[in-house]
Amino acid sequence: MSSSGDLPGEPLLDAPALTLLPGLLGEPAATETLARLDRELAWQRPTLRLYGREHPIPRRQLWMGDPDTRYRYSGRDFLPEPWHPAVAALRDRVVNALAEAGTRARFNSVLLNRYAGGEERMGWHSDDEPELGPAPLIAAVSLGSARPLRFRWKDRSREAFNAWLPHDSLLVMGAGVQERLQHALLPRRLPGLRISLTFRLVNPPASPA
Repeated sequence: MSSSGDLPGEPLLDAPALTLLPGLLGEPAATETLARLDRELAWQRPTLRLYGREHPIPRRQLWMGDPDTRYRYSGRDFLPEPWHPAVAALRDRVVNALAEAGTRARFNSVLLNRYAGGEERMGWHSDDEPELGPAPLIAAVSLGSARPLRFRWKDRSREAFNAWLPHDSLLVMGAGVQERLQHALLPRRLPGLRISLTFRLVNPPASPA
């Protein structure tokens, strides 16, 4: 199986492999998908506990996937919503795009984040929860207003950098990215709706003995 470093896109890093592929759906499909997701999904704004207090997250989100893909994030368990047809079709397009490049992947879940404008954000984190395994491959689709995803090295051995994610792009975070880097969507004075979908493979919980 090839690594995501073999994908025919813009290599942002070679090791670990971080690659940006533009034009995933093409137009008008990408803009139509953005509008449909914004209109049809039951977006949520859950609260997360920080320093003993509950705070609503600074964006809207939705966890979606197969029935056994319960996910624990920031001290909370999230149960998946059933696959929306447009999201399932987008998942299949991502899998096919990776397969065309020689990278086999399977995704059973996705975290969708809706940013109404540049003031809505996502803090520093790595997608390294135990449910994802030791070296996950995560595929992030961006629809709508372009914004930079900021990366920093956990050991601070290199300078932080931005990865600008345009409308209808696919960012492939290969094995080792979550282990070695953190990323954040920091607030910016950028107008416009943005929806991101990070497809992932969650390992189902082990059955009790």
